[in-house]
Amino acid sequence: MITRFAPSPTGPLHLGHAYSALVAYNLASEAGGRFRLRIEDIDRSRARAHWEDQIYEDLAWLGLQWETPVLRQSDRLPAYRQTLDTLWQRGLLFACSCNRADIRAAASAPQEGATSIGPEGIVYPGTCRIRKRSDALPMPPTDTAVRLDIAAALAEVGAPAFKEMIAPNIPEMTVEEVTNGIGDVVLARRDMGTSYHLSVVLDDAHEGITDVVRGEDLFEATFIHVILQRLLGLPTPRYHHHRLIRDETGKRLAKRDDARAVRLYRDNGQTPEDIRRMVGL
Repeated sequence: MITRFAPSPTGPLHLGHAYSALVAYNLASEAGGRFRLRIEDIDRSRARAHWEDQIYEDLAWLGLQWETPVLRQSDRLPAYRQTLDTLWQRGLLFACSCNRADIRAAASAPQEGATSIGPEGIVYPGTCRIRKRSDALPMPPTDTAVRLDIAAALAEVGAPAFKEMIAPNIPEMTVEEVTNGIGDVVLARRDMGTSYHLSVVLDDAHEGITDVVRGEDLFEATFIHVILQRLLGLPTPRYHHHRLIRDETGKRLAKRDDARAVRLYRDNGQTPEDIRRMVGL
């Protein structure tokens, strides 16, 4: 068993991060497996070296040990680009210049009917899908977003057996249900050259991750990842979706919740055992 914790160095780790890291670490430890740490720093506009340093300090203080060297996504950009080029040549991607306002407007047009919500928010209505790969564009452009044509992808792999791979209590989904519920997801953002969906799938395969521990807020994103794994011939890990740590009002924690940052608890004299109690471990 190989598990991992993959934070982004864009702010302090909070109690929710601590919970997820501890669950992944405990899962591997109890099985005599291995635990990896990955730094997801593809958002170069927000990633900061001091946040990365604090991630290492906080996790070590919690008692976690991980294998080295630590994989940093910013070092893997050529691998992401190579995969994008391959999918583009297979006719599975298209360029998209729509911004969020464009998507909201198109999805809410009267002829579109009810707006669907998927893993990325409003399901993309397919505005730019007509711009499929042509001989004039042998490689995916870098000055726009690049999306996966979900219908073309499912034409190749069908609707995977999500029931077997993600959760035993969900109903099987038809190709049409997956298409309408997920839409044409972004695989490369203009300012990143990749996306969370693409990089996490490639990195999990690269590191041999057998078990992915993540919050239940990423449950629907896992559908996208399984489809990509099928398209790319990659193994599908076992997925464990855990509960979220929430504040007193029931709102899930985010990085803006500095009051619940692990570093502040450390500075205030709490112990790692206190943190474990706080998150219910």
